[in-house]
Amino acid sequence: MSGGVKHKAVATWLALLVGVFGLHRFYLHGLKDRWGWLFPLPTLLGLAGLQRMSAFGQDDRTAWLLIPLLGVSLVAALLGGIVYGLTPDERWNARFNEGQPASAGGWPAVIGVVLCLFIGGTTLMATIAFSAQRYFEAQVDQ
Repeated sequence: MSGGVKHKAVATWLALLVGVFGLHRFYLHGLKDRWGWLFPLPTLLGLAGLQRMSAFGQDDRTAWLLIPLLGVSLVAALLGGIVYGLTPDERWNARFNEGQPASAGGWPAVIGVVLCLFIGGTTLMATIAFSAQRYFEAQVDQ
């Protein structure tokens, strides 16, 4: 693996702050990571859905379809952050820092995991509630 030491806390915080664009995956696996490239498109489509809802109101069905993509992308990134932060240091170093000096996660990784859990849980519940509300409203309109 090329590059320097990969820090567990850095990966966790990247997933928390900019994970919706796959930057945590690129940090760990480089720009050739296929999973990392799956993050930007749903994120941008979800942001376009938010913009559409702001411009056209809550009755815009295209926005209904696009906004949950942002939620799913965010939840997936935060789940990655949780996994990174909870990975034991020995296993982390064996996977990402082979032949490098050991890197300990410490409190920054723990705090990142707590924030990922809080924000991820809230986002997951909000995405499910939004999608269910829009689905049932569409059923009434028919």
